[in-house]
Amino acid sequence: MSRVVDKELDMLMSLFSAVLIEGPKWCGKTWTAEKHSASAVYLQDTKKREQYLEWAKFSPGALLEGDVPLLIDEWQTIPIVWDGIRFEADQRKKKGQFILTGSAAPADGVTMHTGTGRIARMFMRPMSLFESLESNGSVSLRSIFDGMEIKGRSPLAREDLAFALVRGGWPESVTSKGEGALQYARQYVRSIERSDASRVDGVERDPKRVRKLMLSLARNVSTMVKNKTIMDDIAGKGGEDAISDKTLTSYLNALRRIFATEDLPAWSPDIRSRTALRTSPKCHFVDPSIAAVLLRLSPQGLMKDFRTFGLLFESLCIRDLRVYAQSMEGEVFHYHDGSDLEVDAVIHLYDGRWGAVEIKMSSHDIDKAVESLMKLRDKVDSEKMGEPSFLMVLTAADIAYRRDDGVYVVPIGCLRD
Repeated sequence: MSRVVDKELDMLMSLFSAVLIEGPKWCGKTWTAEKHSASAVYLQDTKKREQYLEWAKFSPGALLEGDVPLLIDEWQTIPIVWDGIRFEADQRKKKGQFILTGSAAPADGVTMHTGTGRIARMFMRPMSLFESLESNGSVSLRSIFDGMEIKGRSPLAREDLAFALVRGGWPESVTSKGEGALQYARQYVRSIERSDASRVDGVERDPKRVRKLMLSLARNVSTMVKNKTIMDDIAGKGGEDAISDKTLTSYLNALRRIFATEDLPAWSPDIRSRTALRTSPKCHFVDPSIAAVLLRLSPQGLMKDFRTFGLLFESLCIRDLRVYAQSMEGEVFHYHDGSDLEVDAVIHLYDGRWGAVEIKMSSHDIDKAVESLMKLRDKVDSEKMGEPSFLMVLTAADIAYRRDDGVYVVPIGCLRD
């Protein structure tokens, strides 16, 4: 199965000596890197780890011998590799020499150099619905930015979306069948609770508190949750598990460093009025299945809880929009101002173009979504920001079309990069 980042990786390899692929465990980093490399060193190979540690201590260059591009898998387990690659890049003066993968960000200061100019970074997420072959890809985000007409019909009923959401975009789950496909996200969450949240920086963290923190985040997914709310959730009614703001920050940073969470930043455009802009990010996991596991939701249970389904559907759409926008050198934000005007997603490209997206499960909410999009369009200072390339309602409905007012209506089961 191809990944949207394949083209980005090829492009970066043609420009830089090395490329680091970062992202959560089990999202497919190693498989993708193997497809683009000629040889590999797996630093977590228990049979060879002692040898690798010896080399790192006495002869780090030995770790970097092999046909190029050479894959160094989970580089952060032996951080000195980073400085060795930076040195080799200067010596060889050739492009596309190394591919690194990392499922955790190492502590600050463990490397001597940043790698700027030698090592490019690329983020990889779990699979979008197009990558998992569930979206038919009949509508391209790129074509929408270009103002083209669209047409398509989604193959996904709500039951299909509920299953895909709870299963997640983990490659092993995508290629598994039936109820067994739901186990991977559950095991992922257990791994975070029991070891990953502590292993990332060597700080022992209470698995019970890790779970309560993640559960609070799951309850507040797709919202601008405050730290005070999370702390109250962790403390419980009796306050027996109360934690300080400093401890909460440590736990949240651990989740970010293993790429389990990926909050959605606020968009701060130039606007015509003096309305204050909200700058708080929206809470999201890197994959909506994490929240579903924490909330103990099955696909059937999700179908019975429309409110939660809507919030997690928004999170699924944000995941996919991020995958597609990244292929266009774009980022995804949310908009919220002092007048309580909210827009779920704004995609802003590095060339300055931007488009706004409202996410609604039901076709009955499309008119309300269009109203919000039009208000945002009118508020943004077009002389400084330019007119939006598009306005879009992303839905769980089945038909893709362009309204008479120019707003696109696109089912998530039709969308691709």
